[in-house]
Amino acid sequence: MREVDVAVIGAGPSGLFAAYYAGFRGLSVAVIDALPEPGGQVTAMYPEKLILDVAGFPAIKGRELVANLVAQAAPFHPEYLLGTRAEKLAYLDGRPVLGLAGGEQLHCGAVLVTGGLGSFTPRPLPVADGFLGAGIVYFVPQPAELAGQDVLIVGGGDSAFDWAVTLQPIARSVTLVHRREKFRAHASTVARVRSLPVRVVVNAEVTRLYGEDQVTGAELTVRGCAVEKVPASSVVAALGFTADLGPLAEWGLTLDRRHIVVDSTMATNLPRVFAAGDITEYPGKVRLIATGFGEAATAVNNAAVAIDPTAHLFPGHSSDGG
Repeated sequence: MREVDVAVIGAGPSGLFAAYYAGFRGLSVAVIDALPEPGGQVTAMYPEKLILDVAGFPAIKGRELVANLVAQAAPFHPEYLLGTRAEKLAYLDGRPVLGLAGGEQLHCGAVLVTGGLGSFTPRPLPVADGFLGAGIVYFVPQPAELAGQDVLIVGGGDSAFDWAVTLQPIARSVTLVHRREKFRAHASTVARVRSLPVRVVVNAEVTRLYGEDQVTGAELTVRGCAVEKVPASSVVAALGFTADLGPLAEWGLTLDRRHIVVDSTMATNLPRVFAAGDITEYPGKVRLIATGFGEAATAVNNAAVAIDPTAHLFPGHSSDGG
């Protein structure tokens, strides 16, 4: 059984900042995430989207924010256990023991859950069976791979419209299909897409895909009757996702629906288990990346005291130098 001071569950922005801050405090860190690369939902869902509400950055792409956070933590050498789920929680000598999906166990000074909305899976496109990996994608981590293609985007939320903005300059054509006239996306993004050479088809559904080894086209049924065939070498199904806490739901944490209830120290009801970021709930909670950064620092500082009661709650600013 390996030992680590702080096990961070979730490699999204809050978890990555927690890895930096714990390292700054001289704590060893392991970052655990079921996804194969750091960044959480930012990397998986909108790596090229401009994020406008991170302090100090008028605008920064999701991928760049993640890269900066990884670089910030790098001097402290956190260990990344990616493609791995934390499944079980037990205690030994009053300290948490995490059981990982591969059977490995981590004896921790403290656990910090920063898992965003928990584990999430994309909502499927019903007609896409058999085409996943052959032109059907639910996330677009590398937009350049769709350069020069006829792209069909299905959905009416922020992700769908963000991908339309991102892909329009590089794709041969972009068509966005939504089953209603009203969109969930931000009005300014909708207006921007409508100003671009992007075809927007409303009150329509994708009812069939064409192709053998690869998607070549799609059938759209408009208003339940008119049928139209459009070219599509790639289909981006931006239909949202379903999220759940997975194994964490069985740990005995106090929950408010899918969120973990914490106090002002970011402590949960379980000894030495803290939480930060979108997964937390408390009165007045605001779900922003910027909020998650502050919560991560609060959680790490209080975890440091739980690990070593002689430690200072606040060690000073990281800009203090010597």
